[in-house]
Amino acid sequence: MAAITLDDFRREAQAFLETNAKRRGEEKFVWGEGSDRVGVLEEKTPEQEKADLAVAKQWKAKEFDAGFGWIAGPEEYGGRALPSAYDRAYRELASRFALPDTHHFGIGLGMVAPTILAHGIPEVRERYLRSLYRGDIVACQLFSEPVAGSDLAGIQTRAERDGDEWIISGQKVWTSGAHYSDIGEIITRTSPDKPKHKGLTMFLVDMKSPGVEVRPLRQMTGGASFNEVFFTDVRVHDSHRLGDVDEGWTVALTTLMNERAAIGGGGAGVGTTSVTRFIELARYLGIARDPVVRQELADAFVRQQVARYTNLRAMAKLRAGQLPGPEMSIAKLALTQNMRNMGETLGAMLGPRLIADTGEWGTFAWSEFVLGIPGMRIAGGTDEIMKNIVGERVLGLPKEPGLSK
Repeated sequence: MAAITLDDFRREAQAFLETNAKRRGEEKFVWGEGSDRVGVLEEKTPEQEKADLAVAKQWKAKEFDAGFGWIAGPEEYGGRALPSAYDRAYRELASRFALPDTHHFGIGLGMVAPTILAHGIPEVRERYLRSLYRGDIVACQLFSEPVAGSDLAGIQTRAERDGDEWIISGQKVWTSGAHYSDIGEIITRTSPDKPKHKGLTMFLVDMKSPGVEVRPLRQMTGGASFNEVFFTDVRVHDSHRLGDVDEGWTVALTTLMNERAAIGGGGAGVGTTSVTRFIELARYLGIARDPVVRQELADAFVRQQVARYTNLRAMAKLRAGQLPGPEMSIAKLALTQNMRNMGETLGAMLGPRLIADTGEWGTFAWSEFVLGIPGMRIAGGTDEIMKNIVGERVLGLPKEPGLSK
């Protein structure tokens, strides 16, 4: 593909967006107007979700076909192989337009696709990367298990070799988007006799294969965006193995670093918007000048900025070809600590209005936010696991004692 200057690229992108989308109007927040929802997680009916996904797929296809679906990606897989500055330029321009919600592709493009690119064989990259970035297929992540929790090294899902295929059996849990995903990235145990971090192997599995059963999990908030997934003798061809046999831990780190970056930077929808509304609530209640409340508001704002800037620093390292550092775990911890602090302050600020719906705009709506906090403290690795990673691998502290047998 011929080289293009950044200015020419911006003009091309601007023309595409002007032709295919409407500009955002001036979004001025006015208390009491519009939706007062401040939830952490998506809460949609199956019908709404299906309709939104169809619209999102149409947009992703249009965006990809115009050359804006994978700006920094390799040309052989449908990308334009342009520097990351071009991708940032497009995102900045796109933020000025009212585009369809494409959160359905967040896990696939933010976590699974980079892992396929790094560890998949050429045939698998060719088969899936273009389709993922074009929005033709959706991917999910199949890591956590009921017993192992965030300790991926303790997983029990087995994969046994049978010629050119592997037979997978086990259970995964907290799988976002599994109910509408086409493929899944699954970590399995292939050598039970090896140490915990060894003997793991990663695969791509067809979520429509015989033996795959997806069951929704109802959340405290009332929604069901998470799932538990059961695998019963599911066959996967060896070509769909990501990385070497028994070296799945290394492959998993590629996915996990991208996941924690997305969550830590506020990619889960819990960043600037919630903090801004938090400050506006204090003003509405007439307590924004209270010195204790002001301290809590300032703390929330500072922590949100710390998480965002720490994430940006981590992304800069990755773009420079450096190995992921502790920034992503730290950013994730900063975000969830901020949410927990906000939840405690909200209880003090709102009192009974947090748990009893009086119809008053902007008050009871925060209950959904508070109920979503425990899930965020688990997503992408629990806070406790993140603290262990930082303490042991960054600060060099002694390893946490295990349970005595």
